[in-house]
Amino acid sequence: MNMKKWIYIFCAAGLLTACTDDVMDRLNRNENDPEEVPSRYLFTDAETSSAVNLVSGDFAFYTAVYMEQQAGIFNQMYNAEMRLAEVYSAATFNNAWGSTYRNLRTLKIIRERCAPGGVEAGSNHLLGMAQVLTALNLATLTDLMGDIPWSEALQPGVVYQPKLDSQESIYQDIFSLLDDAIANLKSDDLATLTPVGRQDLIYGQHDADRQAELWIKAAYGLKARYTLRLSYREPRYDQVIDYADSAFVDAGEQLAYPYDGSTSVNPFYAFYLNRRYFGASESLHQKLVERNDPRETLFFKAYPGTGKLVFAPNGSPEQRQGYYGISGLLSPTRPTLLLSYHELQFVKAEAQTRLGLTGDAIGSLYNAVVAAFAQVGLSASEANDYFQNVVLPRFEADPIGEIINQKYLACYEGEVLETYHDYRRLQALGEADALSLDNPLPFPLRLPYGNSDVVSNEHVAQAYGNGDYVTTEPVWWAGGNR
Repeated sequence: MNMKKWIYIFCAAGLLTACTDDVMDRLNRNENDPEEVPSRYLFTDAETSSAVNLVSGDFAFYTAVYMEQQAGIFNQMYNAEMRLAEVYSAATFNNAWGSTYRNLRTLKIIRERCAPGGVEAGSNHLLGMAQVLTALNLATLTDLMGDIPWSEALQPGVVYQPKLDSQESIYQDIFSLLDDAIANLKSDDLATLTPVGRQDLIYGQHDADRQAELWIKAAYGLKARYTLRLSYREPRYDQVIDYADSAFVDAGEQLAYPYDGSTSVNPFYAFYLNRRYFGASESLHQKLVERNDPRETLFFKAYPGTGKLVFAPNGSPEQRQGYYGISGLLSPTRPTLLLSYHELQFVKAEAQTRLGLTGDAIGSLYNAVVAAFAQVGLSASEANDYFQNVVLPRFEADPIGEIINQKYLACYEGEVLETYHDYRRLQALGEADALSLDNPLPFPLRLPYGNSDVVSNEHVAQAYGNGDYVTTEPVWWAGGNR
């Protein structure tokens, strides 16, 4: 065989090997499980989890019992009602703890990809949206648990036991994230080939400019919420008002996550269908009755098939299902309100009241009540009658008390985390009597860390101890040390 033939054979063998390797690579690749996906798809996942697992998941279910918007009448919720093991156990919120850190990890990937030098650099609007959601997730976690791993967290394979950061320093990062988000959302978006579009399930139905504008409003709204949250440590009520004025102008702009009722279902509705652990709260019922509030007939209904509406006494219900009334607002399509227009109007009304701007506060409180009534299907005229005959006289007698109580009623079921934060803030301010709770058992001042880190991170384990601290140590912004 001459040299030329040998060359042909070697070349053919090389081509065959190359083709075989290429074919095998394609065969071994799972096209339905790619290693990387565009960040806009990751954003959909983070947005969904923020609504379902963060704002409306276990955090909300348990705090609904603590805040007496629901009565715990069976199993874990009964244990929460009676302040048994679930209140202190690191296992109680392990799923929600892990889910929130997964959200933060996903959002970090988006932020790194979209930042200057990243593979999707120039996607400034998506970067800003991810920063807003990061701030929301981070604030919710520290608000509930105090000091948490943050600056060293989200580095799998690099830092195995991240230290705890102080809540004070975390709040500095929260405001920095929101400021950066506003700047990025206001800048030109260069991601013309991969716009977020309808991958944003909250505002994606709008064109890109309007979508960015609404996320900017959401960022300002969160700044208003969190600035008021810090009022015990640093009252900045004038800034609260300014931020709220830059946020939503009506309920059509609020940060509301939708459900279609089939492929996606409201978490409170799903929890009822799967567990039936809640009963109609006697405490909440009495607040509505005292005000002759027309929402009373909407908020509750008899347990199906019983024909009788029975309210569960807070702190002493029977542990039984199929007896106590249930929420009348349960619906598979009821949206999760991550930040509502009426919440911001209540926030603004409180800040104005504390600054002595009584006339302005009445206007904001009026807007809040009208919007809250509309949220449950009641008319503006019904809200106006209620405001003039009930809310206004009570406001004149006890301004802060009536604002807080009206906010509490407006946040029923879907926004309970905000009532939990408000109550603890009022405790720090010496104003806890503004909102009465009936359960005489110890009130949980925070939630325990997730078990996955309690058993694997010595910093978290030391902070957790035996869990008793959850009823004795407030978080930093509520007057505690951590």
